[in-house]
Amino acid sequence: MLAKRLIWVVGLFLLLPFAVKAQELRCEVIVNSDQVQATDRQVFQQMQNAISEIMNNTRWTNEYYQNEEKIRCKMFITLRAMPRVGLFEANTQIISSRPTYGSGYETTVLSFVDTKFAFEYNPAQPLQFSPNTYTSNLMALLSFYAYTIIGVDQDTFARLGGANAYTEANNIVSLVQSAGNTGGGWSANDDARSRYWLLNNLLDPQFEPLRAAIYLYHRQGLDVMAQDKEVARQNVLEALQNIQRVVRVRPGAAALRSFFEAKSSELTNVFTAAAPEQKQQAFELLTQIDPTNRAKYEALTRR
Repeated sequence: MLAKRLIWVVGLFLLLPFAVKAQELRCEVIVNSDQVQATDRQVFQQMQNAISEIMNNTRWTNEYYQNEEKIRCKMFITLRAMPRVGLFEANTQIISSRPTYGSGYETTVLSFVDTKFAFEYNPAQPLQFSPNTYTSNLMALLSFYAYTIIGVDQDTFARLGGANAYTEANNIVSLVQSAGNTGGGWSANDDARSRYWLLNNLLDPQFEPLRAAIYLYHRQGLDVMAQDKEVARQNVLEALQNIQRVVRVRPGAAALRSFFEAKSSELTNVFTAAAPEQKQQAFELLTQIDPTNRAKYEALTRR
């Protein structure tokens, strides 16, 4: 699995006869507290620092990651309200990306907005990760997204490669539910675009064509673009045809929306310089499987 990431490790460092265990994520955390009134505003900086430390300094898996291989990601946490001291309601956007082979281009891999990101935070109680223990909703949220980020990233390097990470994320869901927290994005009763359904999609055999498409799109599409644009575009088209199979049975699913939120602008750029026939094929396919972004794809008909 991780060997496929080594194509981005430069120089003789690749040839070292040992691997260095390192954390998997390079995560930028931003906490926006503009909408929340509090007498002690230092708590928000402390919160940002604590979340950043957990995301970046925890070893989430037993995989080997060199520093150059760490997954680039961002968490934008916008605090909406503080119903009482220490309790926060927030919207959070999670974005992860990875470089593409043979270019300086970085592609967005995961883009997801969580509107039910509610948690308690007390600076006097350090965040601690325990794989098989529910300690707090905040720690559950952070570990859930850490594993989801890792899983989607691994899906781009190997077909269905993120299975182990998704299993760990699902374990977090089970721990939360066992602790009696069955709302706030953690259960089947939540909105179809909640974190519960995002993971449910990624674990569902019906969505295997989507996960296979994620691999084909990145590893045999974008990673090939610098060497052979025609082959790369054809592989991206094949990936979209795989996704079409999922759209037919589960339109509007969370994993589909997340994919197109990350990829709609990029897809337009991929086919901008394509031959007219291929460009038309891409336009027809994209507007069928992702009508929400039709306005972006219409640019393909004007070029």
